[in-house]
Amino acid sequence: MPYVNIKITREGDVTAAQKADLIKGVTDVLVNVLDKSPTTTVVVIDEVDIESWGIGGVPVEDYRKRTGQV
Repeated sequence: MPYVNIKITREGDVTAAQKADLIKGVTDVLVNVLDKSPTTTVVVIDEVDIESWGIGGVPVEDYRKRTGQV
């Protein structure tokens, strides 16, 4: 039984439809690439507060400022 955990920062407006598309897309990849059953494939999407996310040893907001990423 595949278990996939997607973590995204809680910012912007990720809609229920977008989450449904992610769940379907990841499930489809596992079916097509690894021949896994979609009925036993679990996909979980966790939204993390931006201040609880870091890259390269710094909070993501500082990282973005340093690298010019939005």
